[in-house]
Amino acid sequence: MAGIPFDQREGVIWYDGEYVPWSDAKVHVLSHGLHYGSSVFEGQRAYGGEIFKLQEHTERLHASANILGFEIPWSVEEINRVCNELMQKSGLVDAYLRPVAWRGSEMMGISAQHNTIHLAIAAWEWPSYFSPEERLKGLRLDHAIYRRPAPETAPFQAKAAGLYMICTLSKHEAERKGYADALMLDWRGHVAEATGANVFFIKDGEMHTPKPDCFLDGITRRTVIDLAKRRGIPVHERTILPEELSGFEQCFLTGTAAEVTPVCEIAGTHFEVGEITKTLVTDYTAEVQPASATFQKAS
Repeated sequence: MAGIPFDQREGVIWYDGEYVPWSDAKVHVLSHGLHYGSSVFEGQRAYGGEIFKLQEHTERLHASANILGFEIPWSVEEINRVCNELMQKSGLVDAYLRPVAWRGSEMMGISAQHNTIHLAIAAWEWPSYFSPEERLKGLRLDHAIYRRPAPETAPFQAKAAGLYMICTLSKHEAERKGYADALMLDWRGHVAEATGANVFFIKDGEMHTPKPDCFLDGITRRTVIDLAKRRGIPVHERTILPEELSGFEQCFLTGTAAEVTPVCEIAGTHFEVGEITKTLVTDYTAEVQPASATFQKAS
């Protein structure tokens, strides 16, 4: 189904308690979530028919909604059940799932105290976020044109739709210049993350990653930190300055969509796709799909 617009696909989407044909899962143009960003979502991957860390994702969906001041009318257990049921109904084994909740259209303005809270869940086949060639060679990143805002200015602990506006703008600008993605700094000028993934660096056999004090502490990020610790690789969550980049040997991104993806360049600073990165790619693959833990080296 690659290349088919997402509003024209076949199948069903779970929408407010019912399974509806894919093309009928529609939102009114005056929904508050569309105009004011009062929407939260999750990205989940299923491997071999099992959704990886489903409980953590659904709990975070509920937590994100609470941060935005609304309550999802379906419990964590009900949402988990629907996600698994949707996989079966759709005949999917390896897939990506997108639960999304938003404020409806009863009130149109900044205030939306009485708006209905909607929930939809879609699932589809989706390969790697980046092409196989990019993943083998490593991604090329530019510096992002926007920075992550201070924690006092945005609800950064929520996976909220509105927080991704500057990510889209930064990624589009990087792509126009021939890069795959962009590295975002925070409001202080410290290294933060990529536009849709967390970032890690390797130096002298040790792993370094920014503290998530103004951006999302990703579920994949936490998984990879655990994998590194199992290997005895020291992990430092700390402030990382842009001028430190040239001193690192390896770099990679993590996220549900990105999985574990090596980086070969950040705006002229080059990195090798080294052994620790390859090991963590393999370990993550084994963690999510034990039967096929492989990582092919670029020739």
